Amino acid sequence: MNMVHLSRFPVQFGRRLYSAPASGAIPAAKKKYVPTSGTYPQGFKVSGTVVGVKPSNTTKPDLAFITSDRPCAAAAVFTKNKFQAAPVTFSRNLLQLRKNAGLQGVLINSGCANAVTGKGGLEDAEAMAGAADKSLGANKATIVMSTGVIGQRLPIKKILDNVPAAFERLGGSHDHWMSCATAICTTDTFPKLISKSFGLPSSPSTEYRIAGMTKGAGMIHPNMATLLGVIATDAPISSTVLPSLLKNAVNKSFNSITIDGDTSTNDTVALLANGAAGGAEITSESSEDYRAFQAVLSDFSTDLAKLVVRDGEGATKFVTIRVEESSSEEGARRIASTIAKSPLVKTALYGKDANWGRILCATGYSMITEPGAPENEVTEIIPEKTNVSFIPSDGSAELKLLVDGEPETVNEERAAQILEHEDLEILVRLGTGKEKATYWTCDYSHEYITINGDYRT
Repeated sequence: MNMVHLSRFPVQFGRRLYSAPASGAIPAAKKKYVPTSGTYPQGFKVSGTVVGVKPSNTTKPDLAFITSDRPCAAAAVFTKNKFQAAPVTFSRNLLQLRKNAGLQGVLINSGCANAVTGKGGLEDAEAMAGAADKSLGANKATIVMSTGVIGQRLPIKKILDNVPAAFERLGGSHDHWMSCATAICTTDTFPKLISKSFGLPSSPSTEYRIAGMTKGAGMIHPNMATLLGVIATDAPISSTVLPSLLKNAVNKSFNSITIDGDTSTNDTVALLANGAAGGAEITSESSEDYRAFQAVLSDFSTDLAKLVVRDGEGATKFVTIRVEESSSEEGARRIASTIAKSPLVKTALYGKDANWGRILCATGYSMITEPGAPENEVTEIIPEKTNVSFIPSDGSAELKLLVDGEPETVNEERAAQILEHEDLEILVRLGTGKEKATYWTCDYSHEYITINGDYRT
């Protein structure tokens, strides 16, 4: 047993505690990802409040409240897991009822997922939304999210009793947004928050703003990549086009990351647009403003999604998997995903071992169908045309491992130097077409097992 590793964590009553410290301390290596200031959209106020959903938590905010001072267009993308949590069911139904319009709030608790909790769990989700609506003076205007342990009922009275306090704490400062982003964290080691300003072609003199927060460190894989996320903008966007904007952005970002190949019961990413900055409303998918905002949202969502991977449970490396020269985008995505979630690839990267055979193996079985299914006739992979390389993060030349199906003589010393870096890119060229895909993943360390072995305690 690695005693140096274990000594990094406190011991209390014989139990090892591996979650991010309740004090909010952020590991030194992760501080560079936490903003010290921000540019936040007009009309939105947020808060983070200590409820103590988990009895052991007495200091970390665990109830997040995101509000708009006016009705918003809203959209969300949800998990495809068949066991969908009560807040997922409730929020999807509410968005359908409201036709993606008239929303003013998002209420989120961490510490308990309210998943696989039956009729009572759905009643708890409805009660959370009702309490938020009451504070906002609105009706059926709040969606809810929950994250934490599956199969346990919420301490609903604790939450409902603290919604008025969460409302009183609302504000628009950077500190308010940071507190809110912290409140949705579970095993995350740092709050994930991004904000930026942008412009639209039809209103060149208007500054629009977008801000977003997400949580996730484990049980991460499409569809939806296991996490919660809220993105807010003051741009004027019609409820009729907002869902397509979000879906397109999610496919290129949150649905292109994996940490451990597990898709949870609670995954939700929501987008709210209140139009507070003014300007012409985006109503058509063919408009120049639509295309411009789509680019902004996709890039923004990708940056948020990458933060999730950088905080992978026990992760020491951020790995980009690029598959190029494929005969189809679908095939490229499937191959990239298979490499990204391969335990053998991920453990080799943790051990700083240039074992490229594992990358090639994952590539080779990625297109195999399940036993008994019809033979897969796709032609993405031709061994004699396949190339595999490491792309160093320091800008130096790529290290070729396989060229046209023939192994290269690998400089193990240089390979070891490349694998010392926190960031690494694996490039696979298939030589069968012009399509490509990118996935982001991390390595597997001893700590991942330890964290998840002790998760409920």
